[in-house]
Amino acid sequence: MSKKSIANMTAYSLHGRPYLWGGDDPSGFDCSGFVIEILKSVGILPRTGDWTADGLYKMFKHLPSEPQQGCLVFWGTERRKTHVEYCYTKDITIGASGGGSKTITMQDAIKQNAYIKFRPINSRNKKIWVVDPFLNH
Repeated sequence: MSKKSIANMTAYSLHGRPYLWGGDDPSGFDCSGFVIEILKSVGILPRTGDWTADGLYKMFKHLPSEPQQGCLVFWGTERRKTHVEYCYTKDITIGASGGGSKTITMQDAIKQNAYIKFRPINSRNKKIWVVDPFLNH
């Protein structure tokens, strides 16, 4: 089985889990924590590093791509990326969204409709940056 297939299965298995600020395990994830879980499941990330959305972008920005399964999609500004999701297909991302720095409990996540969800990649009408962390693996 390919690393991308395993990554997709991992992403799908976490669908519906709550968004929790700073979360990095199945009890709750923030956007980068979710992507980190996927990439670590296939051995792409080392054990430690800057695992913010911006840190992940800086790590993989030398691997630009068009949207396709396995890519990472980033939102933010030219200077700083503030959100990251995983490309489930070329048109659909899956990511932890809907919350923010005040989403720290399960009750907060429920109230804010903040969880891991699928979305069309172009549903936000904002500039995106796309990288493929699988190019070197």
